[in-house]
Amino acid sequence: MLRARPAYDGALDVDVLTEIEIDRPRAQVAAFACDPDNATVWYENIKSVDWKTARPLAVGSRIAFAARFLGRSLVYTYVVKAWVPDERFVMGTIEGPFPMETTYTWQDAGPGRTRMTLHNQGQPSGFATIASSIMSRAMSRANRRDLARLKQVIESLEAPT
Repeated sequence: MLRARPAYDGALDVDVLTEIEIDRPRAQVAAFACDPDNATVWYENIKSVDWKTARPLAVGSRIAFAARFLGRSLVYTYVVKAWVPDERFVMGTIEGPFPMETTYTWQDAGPGRTRMTLHNQGQPSGFATIASSIMSRAMSRANRRDLARLKQVIESLEAPT
């Protein structure tokens, strides 16, 4: 699902929601997806990950990602804002091209199956404000590809016993 709606200052918000069903249990999908060290495996545009705080992952952890999106190199740092293992994971940018919040959720979708959602919301600034509708469409396409890749990777892993 893709929505672009006017914000109070007249700019367009970026609000992209995608979902997929994965043939693996929720705990396995969530553990893999919210581990920043796995981001380069399933996110096509993320090229590197740099932990700014010590492992393990926790609320307050800061992680920098280097990415390539719409032909531009981007570096942005997220802070983990909320984490309910196997249910919900929320990160928000503290440094980067514009404020963005990314939320993952996981729900059971049948025996051994998981429905995962990936939701990106942000307030573009500068050039991104002008191109927010283009950015939203590109993010939607990228998110669908990324979730398909995540599904492929996780389903190729050995199923837990």
